[in-house]
Amino acid sequence: MGKNYLLDTNAISKSLRGLFPVKGLVLMQQALAESPRISVITRIELLGWQPADPSFGADLVQIVEASTVYPLSEEVVRQTIQLRRKMRIKLPDAVIAATALVHRLTLLSDNDADFLAVPKLKYISPAKLVDQAV
Repeated sequence: MGKNYLLDTNAISKSLRGLFPVKGLVLMQQALAESPRISVITRIELLGWQPADPSFGADLVQIVEASTVYPLSEEVVRQTIQLRRKMRIKLPDAVIAATALVHRLTLLSDNDADFLAVPKLKYISPAKLVDQAV
């Protein structure tokens, strides 16, 4: 159907709060509606967070339950190790990037500092979609 995206924690959180430009919100709505995909790290981050607003927390649970969650497979672990050896990237972000690489998914995140530098990673920041075509 559409493109295959891996959704990062911050992209989900910011989209639910309407913090992206219209094109970014549309992209996130499409990704969430089609067949959401997340890393096990994103699952842990979303469900481990206790937002002040209970309805926001319920929305996060609903997204996680509707998502395909990619586990820490041996291939993802090996790719994560390679990323950590080659660049300075936090372990959770390395796992998320490795998951996207291994499963050939485009990562949707608002973390340019870490993800733009990852070789061969397909990456889109919904925050930057002001003038770009989706």
